[in-house]
Amino acid sequence: MIPREFYETIGSTQDRAVELARAGTLPGTRVVARHQTKGRGRLDHSWWSPEGRGLYLSIVLEAPPPPRTRLALAIGEELGGELERRFGIGTALKWPNDLLVVRGDAVRKISGILIDEVGGPDRLYEIAGIGVNVRSIAHDAPEELRARVTAIEDHVRPPPSLEEVEAWTSAAAMRAVEELKDPTRASLLLDRCRDRLYGRGRAVTVDGVPMGRIDTLGDEGELWIVRGRDRIAIRAGDVDVLAGP
Repeated sequence: MIPREFYETIGSTQDRAVELARAGTLPGTRVVARHQTKGRGRLDHSWWSPEGRGLYLSIVLEAPPPPRTRLALAIGEELGGELERRFGIGTALKWPNDLLVVRGDAVRKISGILIDEVGGPDRLYEIAGIGVNVRSIAHDAPEELRARVTAIEDHVRPPPSLEEVEAWTSAAAMRAVEELKDPTRASLLLDRCRDRLYGRGRAVTVDGVPMGRIDTLGDEGELWIVRGRDRIAIRAGDVDVLAGP
């Protein structure tokens, strides 16, 4: 049986899943919590984890073939598809790992994905930390987050249970790995990521530095930016899509 660990409170589901992977757990192993005291996101950002409001899940995945830099995008695309099919919530994929709901000028985050690569005793794992905002959180979020977050409950009432969201989110993550194993399916998946990409044609900064305008995603999941006559590949960094056309 594939392990599933559940905690009312834990420091970080991701840290616990990394421990399990290093010990050689089975792919598909899940660590879930109702509350995290040290939830973490990409680039050492913290992940606010209000108790019982969201899905805080880390799932141990078999490492797909390289380039594995596509995995966060692939999971985001699969998860975005689930939100659309189940609830009619349209989403956009912000490079490299966030799902947004865009309504006019309002751009709010509904999910984020963190990937850690871990070597086990006999295989390589990818640990996907996935946060999904399920119950409304904006009213009591920290002030700096209130205009930037949304939840399923803000669009669908009553919202699904956390257990339901866990089931289809886990399935979406594992499905993304399976699609990345097959070159044809991986190519189609990447095309869907391009279609969902947020900010195409918009100006961006990378780590606070103006860089140009978003063009598309590359075959390895990198972000291509156009600046004058130049095209620049962004493979890491904190990308901020600027307001305006």
